[in-house]
Amino acid sequence: MANNFSIAIHGGAGTILRSTMTPELQAQYETGLRDALDAGYKILEAGGSSLDAVEAAVTMLEDFPLFNAGKGAVFNNVGGHEMDASIMYGNGLEAGAACGVSHVKNPVKLARAIMERSGHVILCGAGAEQFAKLQHLLTEDDAYFYTEHRYQQWQEALKEDRVQLDHSDKKFGTVGAVALDQHGNLAAATSTGGMTNKKFGRIGDSPVPGAGTYANNNTCAVSCTGHGELFLRCVVAYDISCLMEYKGLSLKEACDVVVYDKLVKIGGEGGLIAIDKSGNIEMPFNSEGMYRACRNSAGRNEVLIYKPPTP
Repeated sequence: MANNFSIAIHGGAGTILRSTMTPELQAQYETGLRDALDAGYKILEAGGSSLDAVEAAVTMLEDFPLFNAGKGAVFNNVGGHEMDASIMYGNGLEAGAACGVSHVKNPVKLARAIMERSGHVILCGAGAEQFAKLQHLLTEDDAYFYTEHRYQQWQEALKEDRVQLDHSDKKFGTVGAVALDQHGNLAAATSTGGMTNKKFGRIGDSPVPGAGTYANNNTCAVSCTGHGELFLRCVVAYDISCLMEYKGLSLKEACDVVVYDKLVKIGGEGGLIAIDKSGNIEMPFNSEGMYRACRNSAGRNEVLIYKPPTP
């Protein structure tokens, strides 16, 4: 019998309320999540690697314009796009990340190329774009990343001279995936367009190994979404692994400590997805909602958006 395998994905967290969501829009989000989940799951089911699975899932989310990553990424202060992504493989703690790239169609693919072929962990800006060209990765002009919805958000933010967390009403529009494959290897990937109207080359937690993304075969794989500055300060993804490794906490216990206690204490809103080496899945968040989905070989198959009703 094949070993168990699992995948979980997210499309961001924040003030996501049933009362402000149209049925049509909800169906679109659910379709985007389901398609990405299926893309990753098929790879795992066929015996493929967790690394391939998270890359495939995040690529689908980057190509889906409702999420703030790849196509549909938010506008920065000067009307451009600065996208960040990272990927990490639990077998050997390999990691790659790209920061502040503007024309790479799928930043997650660049993150993987950096991990496997650059000899470095993080590349940024023009240098990262140059490396992407050398790797023959697809690039697109500004028009590809444009969506009217994101443009209007940027215009609103410009008027009020504020940095917006993805959409109005705090939504943190990162995307990510975590997976355990049949060979016992964990992987995580995260991608984002960052904050609307961001200035000065701001970078959040998404492309930072240990903060927004982490994978270690001995413990877990984690991908975060939330207020990046606070997730950076809490080193959220690595903290969950540490609590498991050094304190012997379960995945659920570690996630609960970080998401519902440590982050809350400093005003860190958001959530994460995580899978441990046994294939257990956790998708905790301390915001109103989180676009999330998971599927495993034991038959669990969920696509969720809102906070569960309180008993």
